[in-house]
Formats: sequence, C-alpha cells, structure tokens
Amino acid sequence: MKENSLSDVLKKYFGFDHFKGNQEIIIKSVLNGENTFVLMPTGGGKSLCYQLPSLILDGTAIVISPLIALMKNQVDAMRAFSLVDGIAHFMNSSLNKTELAKVKDDVLNKKTRLLYVAPESLTKEENIEFLKKVKISFYAVDEAHCISEWGHDFRPEYRRIRPIINQIGTAPIIALTATATPKVQHDIQKNLGMLSANVYKSSFRRHNLYYEVRPKVNATKEIIKFIKSNEGKSGIIYCLSRKKVEELAETLQVNGIKALAYHAGMDSATRSRNQDMFLMEDVDVIVATIAFGMGIDKPDVRFVIHYDIPKSLEGYYQETGRAGRDGGEGKCITFYSYKDIQKLEKFMQGKPVAEQEIGKQLLLETVSYAESSTCRVRLLLNYFGERLEEPCNNCDNCLNPKKKFEGKEYMVKALNAIMVVKEKFKAEHVSNILAGKITSSIKSYKHNQLDIFGSGDEKDEKFWNTVIRSGLIAQFITKDIENYGLLKLTELGRQYLKNPVSHILTEDHDYEATEAGIGQSGTGTSSVDPTLFAMLKDLRKNIAKHKDLPPFVIFQDPSLEDMAIHYPISIDELKNISGVGVGKAQRYGKEFIELIKKYVDENEIERPQDMVVKSIVNKSGLKVYIIHSIDRKLPLTDIADAKGLDMNDLLKEVEAIVNSGTKVDINYYINEVLDEDHQDEVFEYFKDEAETESIQEALNELGEDEYSEEDIRLMRIKFINELGN
Repeated sequence: MKENSLSDVLKKYFGFDHFKGNQEIIIKSVLNGENTFVLMPTGGGKSLCYQLPSLILDGTAIVISPLIALMKNQVDAMRAFSLVDGIAHFMNSSLNKTELAKVKDDVLNKKTRLLYVAPESLTKEENIEFLKKVKISFYAVDEAHCISEWGHDFRPEYRRIRPIINQIGTAPIIALTATATPKVQHDIQKNLGMLSANVYKSSFRRHNLYYEVRPKVNATKEIIKFIKSNEGKSGIIYCLSRKKVEELAETLQVNGIKALAYHAGMDSATRSRNQDMFLMEDVDVIVATIAFGMGIDKPDVRFVIHYDIPKSLEGYYQETGRAGRDGGEGKCITFYSYKDIQKLEKFMQGKPVAEQEIGKQLLLETVSYAESSTCRVRLLLNYFGERLEEPCNNCDNCLNPKKKFEGKEYMVKALNAIMVVKEKFKAEHVSNILAGKITSSIKSYKHNQLDIFGSGDEKDEKFWNTVIRSGLIAQFITKDIENYGLLKLTELGRQYLKNPVSHILTEDHDYEATEAGIGQSGTGTSSVDPTLFAMLKDLRKNIAKHKDLPPFVIFQDPSLEDMAIHYPISIDELKNISGVGVGKAQRYGKEFIELIKKYVDENEIERPQDMVVKSIVNKSGLKVYIIHSIDRKLPLTDIADAKGLDMNDLLKEVEAIVNSGTKVDINYYINEVLDEDHQDEVFEYFKDEAETESIQEALNELGEDEYSEEDIRLMRIKFINELGN
C-alpha cells in the first residue's frame, strides 16, 4: 500500500491528519501479515492499530476482548465512522437469538470487518464451528496482559486462546496491552506462540500526569475537599470492595457532589446507565471497582483517586492512565495505609502456593512504590523496563522531597531481633520487642526477658514496623507462605548482618494510620474549638430558659461539638451537622449560625472547606420506612419485625429521626403500653427536673420497679417530639 493511501484511509474513516507515535509502523506490520506485539500506555491509540487494518484487509478481523462494555463502546465508535451498520459487531452472552443470527448473517455476507468476541464465547463449540466458515484477516488480542499469571488481571480463559485459534484456522495475531513488565510480555508472546513477533513499545512516560501518595487519614474528608476544590472536573475514584464503592458514592452525594457507583455486582442496565451518565457529563465522578474504565474513551478525566491501593503496580499504572488522555491536566492521588496491604495479604491465604508467591511479589512492588521517597515516575518506568535518568518534577517526592537519615544500625537491630526469636514471629511482635512494649503475647513467650527487649525503646513500635518494611522492600526479609506473616531472613539479609553497609531510611508519613469513620464528625473532641463550644452551650442554655425547655431538647452536646469543629455559617451548612435535621435547623438555627459567623469573622478562622456529613449509608430507606409506618399507626413491634430489628435498635432509629428535628407521633403506641398517669409523671420529669437526657438518671429518679428502660425511652421521644420539634 502506498504511503499516502494509508494516511488517506486514516483521514477518510477516522478524520485524523496523522498517526500518533508508533501507530503507522504497527499498522504496516499487521497489513504485511506479521505477528505483532504492541505495548502502548492508555490513551496512546491502541485500538486504531487493529481497526484501520480491518478496513483495508480482505475478510473479518476477530478482536478478543474481556469486557462487554468495552466491546459495545468500540462497536458504536466503528459504526459512527461508516455508513454500513454491520461493519462492526460483537458476539457475547448479552445477545439474544435473533440478534446473534443477524450478526452471523452479516459476517457470512462479508459486511462485517470487525467482530468482537469475549474469550468465553470463543470457547463455545458452536462459535468455533461458525468461525471455521469465516475468512479471518487477523486476530487481535486486546488487554493481552490477561494471559499472564504475572499480569494484574489474569484470566484463565485467556490461556486457551492459542489452541482455539489453531482449531478455527490460523491467521496473523496482534496482541495489545497498556501495561506489561518484561516478564509479562515474554509470558504473553510465549503463550500465543509469537516469540518472533515484531515488538513495538511506546514510552510509558506521561508528562501531564501528577502522582501523589497520601497517608490514609480521614481519606473521605480529604477526597471531598479535593473534589470541591476541583469543581465540575471529571474524575474516577477506585475502591477494592463493592461495599466501599456504594458507601463512598452515597457520602459524596450527600455532600453535594454529582457522583455514581459502578461495580460488577450491579445489574448491567444500571452499570450502563451510570457509565453513560459519566460519559455524557451528567455526573462528575464515578466511584468504582477496577471493573470500570477498561477501554472507556473519555479524554478529559482530570483526576484518578485510589481510595485503596491496588494489588499490583500494573493495575495501578493502567488505572491512573485513564486521567488526562487528551494531554491536559491529570492528577493521580492515592491514599495508602499499610493495614490495607495486610488485608490483601490475608485474602491470599488458602490460595495455591504458586499464586501466593506471585501475589506476594506484586504486593511488595506496590509497597515499595507507595513508601518510596524517590521520584515516583522513575520508579514506575523502571518497573516496566524503561529507564528515566532525570527526576520527573511532577510528583510529590520530586516537588516536596522527604528528609532522609542513615538507618544501618536500625536495620541491623531489626534483623538481629528476627534471628533471636528464631524467625517464628510476625512484624508487629518483633516491633513490640524492640520498642519495649509489653503485650500479652510478649509476656506469654517471656520475650520481655530477652536482652534485646527494649533495645530500641528510643523509638516506638510504629517506627520499628517501618524499618521492617524497609527490610522487606530491600529483600533482606521475607514473609513465610505456609505460616503467613512470620518473618524470615533471606540470604541477602544474612549477608547484610555479617557485613552491614549504609541503608538510607526516610522520615515519612505514618502509613499505619487508618481512615477515621466516614463523616463521624463530632466524635473526636480533640479538634473541637473549646471557646466556641462554651459559647454555644451558653446560647443553648439561654434559649432553653427562654422557651422553658431542658437544653438537650434544643441541641445535644455532640451536635454542639460538631458545630465547634465545622463552623457552619448558613442554615444549609447547619443541616449537615450530626443530629441536626431540617426541622431543628429552621427552628433553632438562626441564633447559632449568627453567633458562629461573628466568632469566625472576629477570630479570622479558616473554616474547613468541606462539610462531611454523617453518612446515612443504607439507612435513609429504613428511616423513610419507619416514618411512613408510624404515620400508618403500625405497632412498633410489627415495624421492628418487618425490618429484622430488635426493639432497642428500632428505638435508636426513631430517636435519631426525632433528634434531627423530624416530627413523628407515637402516641398511639404509648397509649397501649403506658397509662395516662405514668405518661404525665415521666413527661413532667423531663420538662421540670431533668438536667440531662440520661435514661439511667430518669430511672433512678422515677423508680426502676415502676418503669422499664423502654417506657422511659418512648416518653423521651414523645417529649422531644412535642416540645423540641
């Protein structure tokens, strides 16, 4: 094919004036019928490398791809380039019989140039028989890293591709991936029988991406703050569990962020709708498991946040690569806690030893990346077999270098301690020995009597844990697989003990800190502004006196504490404070926000940018059900039974509803269980005598032989409902 005609086809079908990077030379390799291996980062234009040759060559190109959503996107994109709808099709489990028959007709009638097939569909006998009748121009194996057990997304069915190709009929193969270490690349080529293929590697360097790793402390709050300071920008947040995906998406929503969830456990219609809303910019943020993003062609994703560190650097690089595909700004922020790594290690237990070995090695690479103080981009490129000599100057370690210090004596102490306890204990135990911290485990093994006990007590156990992790990264130490977690010295570690050399440690973040509970503002009083808290209590007392109510009916202490942390200065912000609903904010809020605003102005206080609300994950539906059921005057016992709650839990929910200012009338139920005199006595107690809302104090005063805890709680609900709301 003449040079200019290849450019003509590019212009005619895809509207581009010139090729990107290695695209042209890769396409020529495919057109020449040669096996081709393509390693190209996300956003480099991999799909064009098989789409364009399929339009030129005679026959149908078979594209083997792992994700149904990805196939649909690519087929839609190809059809948009052509006048013939049948030019591209997919064949997978989502098609009904009629749709499948239409696909087969178009393929046999030579209308179809590109046929996308899931590896599972490829293995079906009837599909193998059908494809034997088709003239195949070439096979494209997309996301080829799925072939390798060392890849981040290994799929056993990918290992069967080569034998099936041999059954259907051989044709040239192009294998494509966005992430592969040299080891994974060799594994792919060997498995596909294409060791002598033409190999085209593009640089993994993405100059527009900024990389940062933060300690996982108040991660949810940090994420809200970050998104609010990047208003209107598109972003993806990755979590490892489906539960965390849903929880975080809901928390973002209640904080006024347009966010949706995406994971494999959702039905396909919801998944497709959420994905489309993200692509159409109806929402700004998708919170997802790694199921989201493969082949999603959204060029203007401005940030990718990892709430949980991924299981491998390949997975991490591919996911961060979804930011800034248009060459514009892309921020890649990861929240990291070593406890997350320990969770991932636990998941590996019980798997075959070979799989554990691989998983352990991949995790070790991730830890060394997250905890390193050197240029992050250089580390990533080295991992993929590419060298970067100069620092990137676009990562947290380059822009804010961390302080380093000599750690030789610490490393020797740690290795020595592992040997003294005969390599039979985990990192936490060894760290406690060095720091001189007595635990029940140390007592039972009498390790507090060892000479090394407390030999490093100038540092705490967290510091010694960091030293041990540094030893794991340097491969002086390994973790036993049979008894997972027991520390053993490697040959390298034994040599180091005999002949210690310089070992640099970094004054670093505390990567053992864990996420505080989502939005549980108002629990830790350390950040409460004591002066403001005292002023708010005085104001509450005055209002209570004026209205002839006990102060706790206005707002309870945790609500005042929350105000003294977040400084709400509008009714909308006040509604986000724990224990303050719409009703209470409207009824009592004006004076409180006026006092706070004046205090903030006079003291020039910088308020937190975000208002983290108390997460009501999966409870909003329950609260609505309870309110509706009470409106219908259903017995509380029936409501509890219907939702599988005991009475105590149901009353907690009703208390929360009433305390936040919503009116619910449970008189119909109280009248069944308490006579009028008893009701009056408890009501008068709360109105005239009670100094706090304490149930125990009420029982002491009114008599435990006369009333049950449930009676008092019911009456307290009635009291707050009638006088407070």
